[in-house]
Amino acid sequence: MERSGVRSQAARNRMTPVERTDLDAKGINVAGLTLLLGALTAFAPFATDLYLPGLPEIAASFRTDSGHVQLSLSVFFLGLAVGQIIYGPLIDRLGRRLPLLIGVAIFTVTSFLIAFAPTIEAFVGLRLLQGLSGCAGMVVGRAAVRDLFDERETARVFSMLITVIGIAPIVAPVLGGYVLTVSQWPAVFVLLGLFGLVCLAAAARFLPETLPEDERNSANLGSIVMTYLRLASCRAFILPALVGSFAFGGLFSFISGSSFVFIEIYGLSEQHYGWLFGIVAAALMVGAQVNRALLKTLEPRTVFAIGIAVSIAAAIALNLAVATGSLVLVVMALWAIVGVIPLISTNAMAIAMAQSRGNAGSASALLGLLQFGTAAIVSAVISTIHNDTAYPMSGAILGCGIVAGILLVVFRMTEKNRR
Repeated sequence: MERSGVRSQAARNRMTPVERTDLDAKGINVAGLTLLLGALTAFAPFATDLYLPGLPEIAASFRTDSGHVQLSLSVFFLGLAVGQIIYGPLIDRLGRRLPLLIGVAIFTVTSFLIAFAPTIEAFVGLRLLQGLSGCAGMVVGRAAVRDLFDERETARVFSMLITVIGIAPIVAPVLGGYVLTVSQWPAVFVLLGLFGLVCLAAAARFLPETLPEDERNSANLGSIVMTYLRLASCRAFILPALVGSFAFGGLFSFISGSSFVFIEIYGLSEQHYGWLFGIVAAALMVGAQVNRALLKTLEPRTVFAIGIAVSIAAAIALNLAVATGSLVLVVMALWAIVGVIPLISTNAMAIAMAQSRGNAGSASALLGLLQFGTAAIVSAVISTIHNDTAYPMSGAILGCGIVAGILLVVFRMTEKNRR
């Protein structure tokens, strides 16, 4: 008898290509699988947003400035980017389950260690390791979806993932702000470690193996490098991937700069900042539902073009709002910018992943490298050009939107030339 969870114990570790044509009939609960993958993919937003309200306290605790503490964000994004390049070939060679479980275990242990970091250098170094290990859920999540669904359905499932993931940036800063009112910043990372433990247990119990042994890639290092080079040189892959990456760059511009902007410039408390951050982040869930609805009648290429246009217009409005000094107008513009991220990123990922040609793990890893590499660069730039105003954040968001728009035009022209 099949269990009511993701999949029965007997069938958990292997899935044949035939089974993928009718997942529900074969005992795979798509909603349950999406929820689990969403929780694993949410490691990144939880590990980022949960401690944002505590950045000023962390700086005071280590007797350092905000720039050094913001560096912990940059190295975390760097770890997420580089780690995915490592995990991509591993999950194509070893399957999805084992590398994921190892990564989640390391993430969990590292989270507990950060709570006891004695110096800012140790804190930053452990954040790098946390990023390197925490990326496992993101790589496996995208690859597993690609294992199971075609391009259009992949885009819809990615939207479901965004909905699940969207809960993290709503809950995390609010929860982090509350924890800081009753305890100190190390408690935030203890909580993160407990979240990792729960996810590790759930993955070990319910996660199916979506890549059969006869479809695994036994490539050596040279062929792995060639796979990455082939994907990077494929315009049908790299252009939509870059569009999605710069859309993410805009999102992480907000994440990196919002703590300073709302707490230091607008004078919000840590708790109020958490609530405001959650309100803006809720736009991700709304955008994901809009994206799913649009995909019923429109092609992914059309939807993400709409998203780019709205994003650029909202980024211009944001910079005008910053000039007025109105908190309400700033939040409204940010809500629109964050709300169209699912329209851009999920469809860009689906279009790019359709070109993976049997290397979904490597393609997923390269997507992650581009997304979080962009995030690391953007957050470092914002930290460097910090000038006691909101313009570094708003300017970075606009810059990312403009670059994404240019890349979209190039992508559409490339597709026309191929026809």
